[in-house]
Amino acid sequence: MPDLTVTTHIGLVAATAAGRRHADAVAAVWPHARLVEGDTVADALRSAWAGCDAVVAFLATGAVVRILAPLLGDKHTDPSVVVVDEAARHAVALLGGHAGGGNDLAAQVGALLDARPVITTATDAVGLPGLDTLGWPVQGAVAAVSRAILDGEPVQLIADADWPLPALPPNVRAATGNAAEVGDPTDGGYRLLVTDRVVPLDERTAVLRPPSLVAGVGASRGVPAEEVAELLHRVLAEAGLHPASLRCLASADVKADEAGIRSTADALGVPLVTWPATRLAAIDVPHPSEVVRAAVGTPSVAEAAALLGADGRAGDATLLVGKTATAMATVAVARHAPRGRLAVVGLGPGAPDLRTPRAVAELRRASVVVGLDQYLDQVRDVFRPGTRVLSSGLGAEEERARAAVAEAAAGRAVALVGSGDAGVYAMASPALEYADERIDVVGVPGVTAALAAGALLGAPLGHDHAYVSLSDLHTPWEVIERRVTAAAEGDFVTVFYNPRSRARDWQLGKALGILAAHRPPATPVGVVRNASRPGERVHLATVATLDPAVVDMYSVVVVGNSDTRLVAGRMVTPRGYRWRS
Repeated sequence: MPDLTVTTHIGLVAATAAGRRHADAVAAVWPHARLVEGDTVADALRSAWAGCDAVVAFLATGAVVRILAPLLGDKHTDPSVVVVDEAARHAVALLGGHAGGGNDLAAQVGALLDARPVITTATDAVGLPGLDTLGWPVQGAVAAVSRAILDGEPVQLIADADWPLPALPPNVRAATGNAAEVGDPTDGGYRLLVTDRVVPLDERTAVLRPPSLVAGVGASRGVPAEEVAELLHRVLAEAGLHPASLRCLASADVKADEAGIRSTADALGVPLVTWPATRLAAIDVPHPSEVVRAAVGTPSVAEAAALLGADGRAGDATLLVGKTATAMATVAVARHAPRGRLAVVGLGPGAPDLRTPRAVAELRRASVVVGLDQYLDQVRDVFRPGTRVLSSGLGAEEERARAAVAEAAAGRAVALVGSGDAGVYAMASPALEYADERIDVVGVPGVTAALAAGALLGAPLGHDHAYVSLSDLHTPWEVIERRVTAAAEGDFVTVFYNPRSRARDWQLGKALGILAAHRPPATPVGVVRNASRPGERVHLATVATLDPAVVDMYSVVVVGNSDTRLVAGRMVTPRGYRWRS
């Protein structure tokens, strides 16, 4: 969820003493929120509408509707409006739910005031992705196609390429053909096109504009912005390409401060990416120029920059329009192939309230979710309708990693889940061993089992600590033993993952013996089983008294250092360093 309290200016409007108290509570926490005054409440509300990016009105919904109705313009430019009732029981996203961020603002206001957020946009209410929430420009009959999706009517999905879209319901079916080649519908059905091409629109067609195009721009010093913009739009129009699919403008480093290029990028709402001449010179282009090489150190700026794009992967690009020049500007356009998306998601230790909002957002962004069956069971209620779930049992980590990467390499949006943090003894490592440059990877951190256990035990991780897995399925015991010995000799608090199972019942005792040789016998040891899950149990002992039989694979074992002590039944490792001779 985006943090609208930081990125927007929020106007607060209140009419009563209770409303002002709620507004003051918001303003005290959010530095970008301010109470807007006026001769009347209506004047204050109109002033907030005109001068703020978002409005939180502590007023009756009917009054807000009557006051703002004459001011409504376009949902992409109007501020979002959230209405909070007198008792702060509900925060209603009244206007701009998707485009203006009103849904997110209602959720954030609700969290602050302990009010229930009320989301009124239809797609959110039923768990479907709104077409205007995918991060791409959307055009055409958005409302009509969204309604058809909601109503279960057949909708054809026609895409130029396999873009990593979120899960769509079964009534949205991929059709054969190319979005750039379709004509007017003949069957009266609904269509969702995914294309960077200019296509005919009608009352039953919506178009998603993927970020597939990069315009390379070269220019003489002092080029007017008008000349750059006119050339760029003319080149795109002649090629039948839509500017809404521009990912960025690209040029040489020496043009990074060229005002005409930079202002053109700003007007389009895209970044300007620049490359050193040596990178540009290494790209094969159809129209090199020795004159350009002499001037800037590379035989091509526009074509080479268009091919390098935003991430330097020229192999993913096809030059659609070779360099086209005016007196002072040159433009070329390349199409960059879509890349699959792999989100490696840490679910936390198990409790829903220890699962991060970012993890939930990625699970809802994915069209394919891969994971261990028992972990997937924890989050199935989060998946959007139409999500494809690939589950497997214990011991299939390699298969899960390969399956997730294969799905992402095919152009899909994939979430690979792991317990705790997916990068700690979990799925991130095996997956990223297989993920190549065809895939964009997003890492979502999670609350680890060690952190969940530490919070239950007290503060055992207050100083330097080491994590060691006692599973010798992938690591020889000799290596594990050396690591435990190093942790013991370094006086690290030590956290044991995978401490004991039916088939591995001796390793924990051996590891505790190594630590005991370097710790006082009374050093506290904490065992936490099923942290934050049903059956949670905390057991305290010492290195001299812990019975390994109380430990299993659902447990985390935390062994204190020589300074760790028990205070009121809680493990505490002091932060201060105590140097010894």
